[in-house]
Amino acid sequence: MSLVDRIGEASAAALRRLDPEQAHRLAIKGLAFAPLPRPAADDPILRTTLAGLDLPNPVGLAAGLDKDGEALSGLSRLGFGFVECGSVTPRAQPGNPRPRLFRLSEDRAIVNRMGFNNAGLDAFAARLDRRPQGVIVGANLGANKDAEDKAADYVAGLTRLAGRASYFTVNISSPNTPGLRALQGREQLDDLLGRIEAARPPRDAPRAPVVLKIAPDLAAEEIGMIVEASLAHRIDGLIVSNTTLERPPTLRSPQAAETGGLSGAPIRPFAEKALRAAAEAADGRLPLIAVGGIDSGAEAYARIRLGASAVQLYSALIYEGPGLVARIKRDLAARLRADGFSTLSQAVGAAR
Repeated sequence: MSLVDRIGEASAAALRRLDPEQAHRLAIKGLAFAPLPRPAADDPILRTTLAGLDLPNPVGLAAGLDKDGEALSGLSRLGFGFVECGSVTPRAQPGNPRPRLFRLSEDRAIVNRMGFNNAGLDAFAARLDRRPQGVIVGANLGANKDAEDKAADYVAGLTRLAGRASYFTVNISSPNTPGLRALQGREQLDDLLGRIEAARPPRDAPRAPVVLKIAPDLAAEEIGMIVEASLAHRIDGLIVSNTTLERPPTLRSPQAAETGGLSGAPIRPFAEKALRAAAEAADGRLPLIAVGGIDSGAEAYARIRLGASAVQLYSALIYEGPGLVARIKRDLAARLRADGFSTLSQAVGAAR
């Protein structure tokens, strides 16, 4: 284990002894100012493309850790192939009352009901303007809690951050903003995606990819509908999936009864089921990014073989520390070679 790994695991263990939201703020401050070394070059077998983006590796950071783009300097040195920040809303908002973030340590899970707390688009744009060169940064867009026209908030985010973000995620699947998940219905989805499509540059002009982040609690038929709507409106990919409102009976932590979205290891079967449905419906027509319960190279590889072109992490970092990123990449490269693949893209969907 490298010195960076040991320091990272020790820091993660120390932060877990603090209040979850206080630990989160300290982690962001540390990543923003710590003089971290540059990561080692990635194994060439991990290089891949996603919706036109050239990724050095397929392991990304999911949204939620760095809501305001404050820690891009440190995050860029943890070895991620891409980093997603947000969710960001047009106007700053405080989010839901505290406490709103809970560790389910016995289950290696998290429950959150943060409510899109963030500093707003102007602060986010200013930080993207100062981001490190060469880092692929996604902007996860949300809607203000009190917005009457939520679709307009997504268009505002897309317009304000145009030319600043490498890609955009339209987050319509957070369970913590009233009415947001209703945007996954066909009528509202067509309206939203149609307005996003109209706000983007022409198809033949350079433009950042736009992906849609969906919930794991949808039926296969609903996911199939979302795939078809995304293709109809030229959305570039799907992130599968967000946190779940479900509470598996296997949960042991007393915090499991808290309301909010569940993430971490227990969400794995829900995320895998949603990914299978999305992969079957997309049938190679739409790239997929897998999220939810990914905490090892074996799990990352399994999602890729199910049809994901890339994966994202967040909750597992809280329990495993930042060294998890390098461990997943090493294991993933070894598994690809052991199965006779020469590129990561060859493994995408191999288990379907």
